[in-house]
Amino acid sequence: MNRILPGVLAMAAIVVASNILVQFLIADGLLTWGAFTYPFAFLVTDVMNRVYGVASARKVILVGFVTGIVCSLIGTQITLQGDGYTYQAVALRVAVGSAIAFLVAQLTDVFVFDRLRQGSWWKAPFASSIIGSALDTAIFFGIAFSQNIHIFGEAADMEVSWAWDSVPFLLVGTPVPLWISLAVADWCVKLALALIALVPFRLIVGRLTARMV
Repeated sequence: MNRILPGVLAMAAIVVASNILVQFLIADGLLTWGAFTYPFAFLVTDVMNRVYGVASARKVILVGFVTGIVCSLIGTQITLQGDGYTYQAVALRVAVGSAIAFLVAQLTDVFVFDRLRQGSWWKAPFASSIIGSALDTAIFFGIAFSQNIHIFGEAADMEVSWAWDSVPFLLVGTPVPLWISLAVADWCVKLALALIALVPFRLIVGRLTARMV
């Protein structure tokens, strides 16, 4: 456990930071600062997978999953005021979507990475991050905001009904539900960071591997 402790701490820190930074909007509300920290969870998973193997990567993911649930539970107990009404900092649908998306996306990342492990050094982390982040975006935004999901009840739907407003796609295109623009903007950030993360992946893996020799 000691050898993967840095990965455990890094994953926990990324999850906590993302849960805090998601409260701060940028780009006219299309993104939050959390969109720029969360994708590095895939970097942590891929480094652990490359250096220590699948089992260790899954342990790190479990820590991130539990940390995310704790953050969401805390968020559901925080009440905020805005526009004349009271609401929870983390809506039920958002909390559930976040947890499921994280677990499915991260475990898929591990699976894809392991299948490409023997290829060129960049293929496994890049492909696994792209596929994992695509699943993460689709699952999270679908569960959290889609108008077609009503299993959480009317009260939970009302908490996220703002995301159903019809607005220009990415603020410039044909009107679509706001949550679709939010999902696409989030996905674009993840694509960019998946490419950028190849640099620290190479450096960190090289350093950790050298220490093991």
